[in-house]
Amino acid sequence: MGILSKIAGPVVNAEQMRGARMFDVVRVGDERLIGEIIRLRGDTATIQVYEDTSGLKPGEKVETTGKPLSVELGPGLLTSIFDGIQRPLEVIKAESGDFIRRGISTDAIDRKKKWEFVSKVKKGESVKQGDVIGTIKETEIITHKILVPYGVEGTIESIKEGKFTVKDEVATVKASDGKKHEVTLLQNWHVRTPRPVVEKLQPDQPLVTGQRILDFFFPVAKGGTAAIPGPFGSGKTVLAQQLSKWSDAQIVIYVGCGERGNEMAEVLAEFPQLEDPKSKKPLMQRTILVANTSNMPVAAREASVYTGITMAEYYRDMGYDVALMADSTSRWAEAMREVSGRLEEMPGEEGYPAYLARRLAEFYERAGRAVCLGKDKRLGSITIVGAVSPPGGDLSEPVSQNTLRVTKVFWALDASLAHRRHFPSINWLRSYSLYLDSLEEWYGTKIAADWSELRKSAMKLLQKESELQEIVQLVGPDALPERERAVLDVSRMIREDFLQQSAYHEVDTYASLRKQYLMLKIILHFHDKTNSALEGGVPLRKVLELTVREEIARMKEIPEKEYENKMSKMITGIDGQFEKLIKEQV
Repeated sequence: MGILSKIAGPVVNAEQMRGARMFDVVRVGDERLIGEIIRLRGDTATIQVYEDTSGLKPGEKVETTGKPLSVELGPGLLTSIFDGIQRPLEVIKAESGDFIRRGISTDAIDRKKKWEFVSKVKKGESVKQGDVIGTIKETEIITHKILVPYGVEGTIESIKEGKFTVKDEVATVKASDGKKHEVTLLQNWHVRTPRPVVEKLQPDQPLVTGQRILDFFFPVAKGGTAAIPGPFGSGKTVLAQQLSKWSDAQIVIYVGCGERGNEMAEVLAEFPQLEDPKSKKPLMQRTILVANTSNMPVAAREASVYTGITMAEYYRDMGYDVALMADSTSRWAEAMREVSGRLEEMPGEEGYPAYLARRLAEFYERAGRAVCLGKDKRLGSITIVGAVSPPGGDLSEPVSQNTLRVTKVFWALDASLAHRRHFPSINWLRSYSLYLDSLEEWYGTKIAADWSELRKSAMKLLQKESELQEIVQLVGPDALPERERAVLDVSRMIREDFLQQSAYHEVDTYASLRKQYLMLKIILHFHDKTNSALEGGVPLRKVLELTVREEIARMKEIPEKEYENKMSKMITGIDGQFEKLIKEQV
């Protein structure tokens, strides 16, 4: 027990706390608000409180739980919506109405619901940490694997089958020293401690998103890290939804960290309505939402990011590919800045704490593709996509710069593209991916040997267009030679017919890698034929009148089942129309 001595917003001091430890969770005041010790000096503890501290008075009691901030891990996480410290919003609403009552404490996972447990081991079998001892059908899409807890090793003394709650014992493991460990469906894990793996692997497989500009030009690897910086209204949330819906990750965790209440409400309303395109089941059956809006206490923003990544590691350990969307890490950093100011720490650039870069790096390095603990050597991955909201779109500010230092993919959202209704509004000249070299072999083997060459050719054309636009703005396009006007034409085709993609069109919302390859190949094939025709004396205006150009503009609307056949006919049509043009010219 301690006594409150100082209150400064979300940061309070408590005296007489000798024996308490760093990062212990405490109960503050008469309303038993949830907090965490972030500094100890003598017997005085500094606590960040995860709830509104209005009305607290010096002299009120502070009680330590003796445990660090942890999350509950077990069946029942999927389909759930939590706040920043893993309190389920549905349960809170039933108990306290539309607003979260201060000091309310609930279990993250339902203690009464029974799950059908199917054992995968036999009595007397030797097991060690990370081994799968049984499975549960958590949703229609996802099978939940029950693992031997970390630090437990021995032989199975008893194993059960049937329906159990998360607190019921399903197995007993007898260690070599004779100690017995009871295994339940529920585990607890300290959020600031990464879950261990056997080995981290090189990220050499792409996370396929179905978004052409991402997959073809700036791919992210499974187990990779990506940053989406962009100003307000540039499409971060829609892009995050597209990644959640279409990426080939099996589990999606969406952390709304300090976003505006109306934006988060829109996400909470839309996600349960989305359909998983692969299984035709609700997308929520493989999704967890962590909602932490900007009007909630700032300290809880920091916790929400760690809550999300710990749940992601839990499903990775089962052998799943997990995608974590953090929207937005800028709000998380702002919360750190506020708490740091209350602690009277020496500020760094723009008032952010000096340890901002380290905290961001610690978060992003928990991504990765890894060999999980257990004798079956499961492979799992966590891909982190962090949205950044720089004030005024200024990418030189500290959060954007430190994020770019630790992430390997930069998807630069551009407000001017968004205003022109170009979606995804990713600027192709400012974005980059450092995974291109490691993924080149995969694309060359699985899709096409000339994948990399096509990409380089398209990027050269887009860069050439950018250079020519400066001349065009001065003298107009008609002053350019025909070959350079042809470059402007093909660049427009790449931008409008390939890079631009409608999130709400039933066909265009997703494009397979093979379809993406054929689409770009057709556009560049048309450009090659245009250059050949110009060399043969054909005027550019006749090329621009060809009917096949309209077919190219509409190829994004060709359904996945038909594109191979129709696109091969399109290439034949391009060749035929150009042959006719050249014959007429001769």
